[in-house]
Amino acid sequence: MRPGATLIVATFAPDGPVRCSGLEVVRYSPAELARELGAEFELVRGLEDVHRTPAGVEQRFIWAVLNRI
Repeated sequence: MRPGATLIVATFAPDGPVRCSGLEVVRYSPAELARELGAEFELVRGLEDVHRTPAGVEQRFIWAVLNRI
């Protein structure tokens, strides 16, 4: 990504599921995700989301809006 670009990423929240479709997942807060992406990205905004699966189970996600520095 070139500097000035915006990146929007969704992933499992810290209190989200530990497995999805039988696979282990990695969970992040918006700040943790920004750190994982490195110093080239600045966190602009983090949002929490709760998704209800067809089976009625709640899964917690986060969205992170980041700018490429």
